Amino acid sequence: MGPLEQVLGMIPGMGNLKQLAETRPDEAQMGRVEAIISSMTAAERRNYKLIDGSRRRRIARGSGTTVEDVNRLLKQFMQMRKMLKMVGGLGQGGGRRKGMRQAMGMLKGRGLRA
Repeated sequence: MGPLEQVLGMIPGMGNLKQLAETRPDEAQMGRVEAIISSMTAAERRNYKLIDGSRRRRIARGSGTTVEDVNRLLKQFMQMRKMLKMVGGLGQGGGRRKGMRQAMGMLKGRGLRA
């Protein structure tokens, strides 16, 4: 990736991008993730906020995993969603262009602009 990797490394929360790119996904872990997602209803897949404690237990039982695995997957999803919103400007009223301006401002040390 070269220079692009250096630029992305300057963005807060993306410093470990090189490590992420070099790691291969664990096939067993991918199987667990697929099982967890398959154990969710369509409504739960569309809106993660519906998943409360009892639903987490049901998903864990249905997927053959633990509640902790389900919690970990949901936490990773929320973190990825937050990062994509910050970088891509999704859901911020300004679209992709505004998100790119914000990311460039962060690179220049100005922080986020409203």
